[in-house]
Amino acid sequence: MIQMDLFSDEYFMRQAIIEAQKAFDKDEVPIGAVIVSENRIIARAHNLTEQLNDFTAHAEMQAYTSASNYLGSKFLNECTLYVTLEPCIMCAGAGFWTRIGRIVYGASDIKRGFLNSKEKIIHKKTTLVGGVLELESAKLITEFFINKRK
Repeated sequence: MIQMDLFSDEYFMRQAIIEAQKAFDKDEVPIGAVIVSENRIIARAHNLTEQLNDFTAHAEMQAYTSASNYLGSKFLNECTLYVTLEPCIMCAGAGFWTRIGRIVYGASDIKRGFLNSKEKIIHKKTTLVGGVLELESAKLITEFFINKRK
């Protein structure tokens, strides 16, 4: 059994991976997210673009909305977003407007990730951490698309 510190980035990323598995089980692109405030998960989400027939229903967007509703504030500057895949430009832009304090992601997204943008998309006060449980995060996505190509 893997031992991890409670409240570590790895612990919370594992919670995001659980959300990604829920998306996988619903035949959605398996990306999961959680938002943490004061070492407590205040939002859990996964992709719902197929179920809701909505391209904006990414895991991060669902999590931002849920966390804002929980806190009663549009600003999430004291929160951390854990997401299994590097956010796309839309989700990073939404993170900019929420002023999210930290973004921690698992796997990089070479094709659609926001780090490919020439523009500065995340808020200047947002801390960015990548590669947390990268292999575990990428595994579900890889498996999902291999199954789609069969």
